[in-house]
Amino acid sequence: MYRDNTKVVKIGDKVIGGGNPILIQSMTNTRTDDVRSTVEQILRLEEAGCELIRCTVPTMECAKALAEIKKQIHIPLIADIHFDYRMAIAAMENGADKIRINPGNIGGEEKIAAVVKVAKERNIPIRVGVNSGSLEKNLVEKYGGVTAEGLVESALDKAAMIEKHDYDNLVISIKSSDVLMCAKAYELIADKTKYPLHVGITEAGTVLSGNIKSGIGLGIILYQGIGDTIRVSLTGDPVEEIKSGKIILRTLGLRKGGIEVVSCPTCGRTRINLIELANQVETLVQGYDLDAKVAVMGCAVNGPGEASEADFGVAGGDGEGLLFKKGKIVRKLPESELLGALKDELDKAVL
Repeated sequence: MYRDNTKVVKIGDKVIGGGNPILIQSMTNTRTDDVRSTVEQILRLEEAGCELIRCTVPTMECAKALAEIKKQIHIPLIADIHFDYRMAIAAMENGADKIRINPGNIGGEEKIAAVVKVAKERNIPIRVGVNSGSLEKNLVEKYGGVTAEGLVESALDKAAMIEKHDYDNLVISIKSSDVLMCAKAYELIADKTKYPLHVGITEAGTVLSGNIKSGIGLGIILYQGIGDTIRVSLTGDPVEEIKSGKIILRTLGLRKGGIEVVSCPTCGRTRINLIELANQVETLVQGYDLDAKVAVMGCAVNGPGEASEADFGVAGGDGEGLLFKKGKIVRKLPESELLGALKDELDKAVL
């Protein structure tokens, strides 16, 4: 697989590339200079399973805030820089574990050299990012529009701007809201570089549409062995990005651990508030470090049999339901007690 052969890059206390586990990343949507709000959000993201966090650094106040944020969080911090090379330098001086820049929009050769000099001194990786929405005019003209080929050429050109200064501690990302174009671009660039690749579908949309587009796009890319870090970009609470990222990796067999929730669709046999119960169970299991499958079924007649591969489960009836383990019925309970009984079984399993 491609990811087994990418260059190993260290980000804070995490390592990517070279076949290391794919890490899940998100980005804060707070003002970075609001340290309290930013830290609170990052801690919630950590609890959900976020492994790398990116913060925007548009001002010097934001760059300086990174130092205080770093003291209060437990995962590597990435600084997102646009246009001003001084922000990149200040972010690194204030503890950023990695920076994300587009070398084409931070100034000329001298400014790029200044950024690389500090990164080299501190051995800080640089993520070179290109976006289909800002593809250079000459490449749009060359390829007759915004294309996967143009995005790849742009990304490699940007990497070369850093390599020119004798630095190759790099990660590359290509972002597009066009799912198939994005997937094709990653397929092309995976054959042309050994740098680790950060994968995501940008501007994917709301929690509903964004999850569908990201699931399809990331699924296509990751299944081919491409990608070393991922972000599911959603218009919503960043915690939802982490939940989705974990499910995508687990579904593709790229991550073990954590509880997988399966639930049946509602039908005319359903005599329990299955939608509410399934959502409650999905929230409940986030707090468990347990490799298991939990089923939530709407029919007490067929539920346990249909979910026989689940480790734990509940199946609803008319005002009551069944608690089962490994397809075997354990107890019959009132509907109001099903969630609590399931929690008790999960608690026992982790002891």
